[in-house]
Amino acid sequence: MRALARPASPHFDCMAMIEKTYQPADIESRIARAWEDAEAFKAGRADRRDAEPYSIVIPPPNVTGSLHMGHALNNTLQDILCRFERMRGRDVLWQPGTDHAGIATQMVVERQLMERQEPGRREMGRAKFLERVWQWKAESGGVIVNQLKRLGASCDWSRERFTMDEGLSRAVVKVFVELHRQGLIYKDKRLVNWDPKLLTAISDLEVQQIEVKGHLWHLRYPLEGVPFDPENPSSYIVVATTRPETMLGDTAVAVNPDDDRYVDLIGKHVVLPLVGRRIPIVADEYSDPEKGSGAVKITPAHDFNDFEVGRRHHLPQINVLDIEGRIAVADNSAYLDGLPEGARDFAAEMEGVDRFVARKIIVQRLDDFGFLEKIEPNVHMVPHGDRSGVVIEPFLTDQWYVDAKTMAQPAIAAVRSGATNFVPKNWEKTYYEWMENIQPWCISRQLWWGHQIPAWYGPDGRVFVAETEEEAVGNALGYYVEQEVLTPEQAHDMAEDPLKREGFITRDEDVLDTWFSSALWPFSTLGWPDETPELDRYYPTNVLVTGFDIIFFWVARMMMMGLHFKSDVPFPTVYIHALVRDEKGAKMSKSKGNVIDPLNLIDQYGADALRFTLAAMAAQGRDIKLASSRVEGYRNFATKLWNACRFAEMNGCAAPKEFDYTAAKETLNRWIAHEAVRATREVTEAIESYRFNDAAGAAYRFVWNVYCDWYLELAKPVLMGEESAAKAETRAMVAWARDEILKLLHPFMPFITEELWAVTASRDGLLVLAPWSRKSGMSDEQIAVMSASAASDPMVGAALLSIPAAAPDFTDDAAEAEIGWVVDLITAMRSVRAEMNITPATLTPLVLVGASAATRGRAERWSDVIKRLARVGEISFADSAPQGAVQLLVRGDVAALPLKGLIDFAAEQARLEKELGKAEADIKRAEAKLANEKFVANAAEEVVEEEKEKREAAVARKMKILEALLRIKNAS
Repeated sequence: MRALARPASPHFDCMAMIEKTYQPADIESRIARAWEDAEAFKAGRADRRDAEPYSIVIPPPNVTGSLHMGHALNNTLQDILCRFERMRGRDVLWQPGTDHAGIATQMVVERQLMERQEPGRREMGRAKFLERVWQWKAESGGVIVNQLKRLGASCDWSRERFTMDEGLSRAVVKVFVELHRQGLIYKDKRLVNWDPKLLTAISDLEVQQIEVKGHLWHLRYPLEGVPFDPENPSSYIVVATTRPETMLGDTAVAVNPDDDRYVDLIGKHVVLPLVGRRIPIVADEYSDPEKGSGAVKITPAHDFNDFEVGRRHHLPQINVLDIEGRIAVADNSAYLDGLPEGARDFAAEMEGVDRFVARKIIVQRLDDFGFLEKIEPNVHMVPHGDRSGVVIEPFLTDQWYVDAKTMAQPAIAAVRSGATNFVPKNWEKTYYEWMENIQPWCISRQLWWGHQIPAWYGPDGRVFVAETEEEAVGNALGYYVEQEVLTPEQAHDMAEDPLKREGFITRDEDVLDTWFSSALWPFSTLGWPDETPELDRYYPTNVLVTGFDIIFFWVARMMMMGLHFKSDVPFPTVYIHALVRDEKGAKMSKSKGNVIDPLNLIDQYGADALRFTLAAMAAQGRDIKLASSRVEGYRNFATKLWNACRFAEMNGCAAPKEFDYTAAKETLNRWIAHEAVRATREVTEAIESYRFNDAAGAAYRFVWNVYCDWYLELAKPVLMGEESAAKAETRAMVAWARDEILKLLHPFMPFITEELWAVTASRDGLLVLAPWSRKSGMSDEQIAVMSASAASDPMVGAALLSIPAAAPDFTDDAAEAEIGWVVDLITAMRSVRAEMNITPATLTPLVLVGASAATRGRAERWSDVIKRLARVGEISFADSAPQGAVQLLVRGDVAALPLKGLIDFAAEQARLEKELGKAEADIKRAEAKLANEKFVANAAEEVVEEEKEKREAAVARKMKILEALLRIKNAS
């Protein structure tokens, strides 16, 4: 296979030498430009037209957003998959884009207007305000995209989409209209999470539960027909509430049907204090006899559980608040209906009072009339708007809903059948729990920024849903002619002259929940509703990588929409990644001050170090405890790789173009080939099964431990020796293994590997487009496609030369047995020397006991290396171990270190026993805490986890000490 001419690039100098010091800031922007100039990430490249497609849609970050650690983890894992599959010859589309973030964006722009002392949103009017939002988006909406590029995200940026671009907006309207026609979208009056500051409904994900030190008020509700006497408990029922102001909207008191205390009262009534409304006592299992008095007030318009109780018992729904959280009862017919004389005076008094001020007034008034039994301190969770910061109200309003229960059924079946699988699998349980208990999905928001609902209202309030206003007008005119509200002539005139129909129908002012548009993301970004080539090629996508918190809000809804409109699941695999916490295991939050900014880490240590850290810690089902020291450690790993490549360069290591690593003759070189193939196989299998930490771990061990620490060390005598066939072969092998390392690490550390790929030799193309090692299981067909395309596109190419036709699954067990024995022997001896506090200057003898001929041969061939690296004075052979020798078992061979006279066994034993006592004390201390139920129940999660880690570390330390003591005992 001939090398292809490498295209000239201003970003790389083919004759460049590796700089002395690794400085990520010097290379990252330059490498990014090289990828961009080569259109390396572009889907549908000419060289991949016949390749198998592979596609991922990015979870679209908010257009207002800035890169946080969750983004960094999520996009690093996606990028690993995309770079890996791209190198395996597939036509990769990583579809990027951003979400219009209705509430967040509107808040940002309104805040900007306020800071600039310009007219506010309502003064500007809707049209002008939306112009201003689009202006902001053009100026500032691309921040997070550029930050993702800094991370190294290899998206096809030429295909970037926005949830409110023209194409996606058309898809949103079509979906809404079709679902409405099918009866799956409808309008209803239900409870929503209402933000009294932002004046809109919000989703559960936008509600933050905050622990508040409040109170529990116990109220006396008088029984109808019984004279109320605070001293006579039989004259009233006691209910408890944390929100006394909502009692104005009570329409029942519920008791458990099995509660003997109230069985005779079921069906009777109480009189609502202060209000005078007569409300029934109903039997419902929602009431818990074990809690408080066993009776609960039911306020269907102000509590989600009460709403369901109210529906079961056909109770009235009385909303006593306005949209700003103020009492609204003076002209409230639902509230005033059936009230006794005088009740209107109280209503007028409370009208317009803020809910929390009203709470104080009502509690005081209840106390004045003897209706307040007691007040207890109560710590409880209170819902707050995550953006407004105010207490959220369950609020009864007219909203648009999706019949989620009906649409959920195919999505549930898809997971049960295995059409879509969750990784880790335990998340399927969460998915089923949500989906099988799903409620109607509220999709309307009282905002201006977003997809305005395509619904128009006629003069009588009748709704006309259509894709365009013209279509809605036509439908409305036809309807009102049929109803004889308009004559055909009037309808004709109105159809012909827009001025004559002005105000005839008005559009719904609400916009759609942003989750509605993002639910269409896997197919709307590919051109749907048009039947585009991209839609045909890349849908369904291959995998979705996301966080657990949006399984319901996004994953499930994409499943529903994909199955409904494309008759196929949008992805066969959903990989759920863990949460990134701080180093102590606490969830990051601004209030705690423990947020770690990924951009700061990139500035300090480079994007590659951050990416590798996140991948190495991304164990399935386990949260990541991130500390900057971990990132610094992997920056050191990058430096180690850099220095190893410089070592190879300084020693003239280069692989001839026709180099066949499988033909190597030297045992050491065949060993590194064996280890490289094994590492490639391990990394490949781990990535394929989404075990990113195992993949990173396998790559790390091969690079640091095998290649740098052992292979280069063992190769030094040959590289520094006289010219010979062995030296020439070793030089080539050092370079070949280095290139394998660059491929293995590229998905994890793209910048440094691309740089080293460019400057270590004359290359035919970029590493990002070079093929993954054939040992990975890349098929012959994939190799053939890559080879064919290389002829027409030089950028593809590349490292095809390093994929020999022979022995794709090369192994050499004999070489591994020999070099592995040497490595294990030296490692074991170093460990014993460290345990026994033997100084480096002290040379110890080595006796191989009962050694076979093969072992003798290995010891003799590698004696110089063993002596140098294990600090051995002489190597001898014996049938039995000498007295006073520490014995080691190395791959079945007994190695004895005669230490009598070199160390004081008694003193060493005493030292180790002292260390053992410390380890046991640490174990006992940790176990005592973990056995304390109060500690486990009350301590922060991260504190409990820290104690578990202390115990595990102490147990591991104890085991090592016991092994060392056993060696001393056997040697004494």
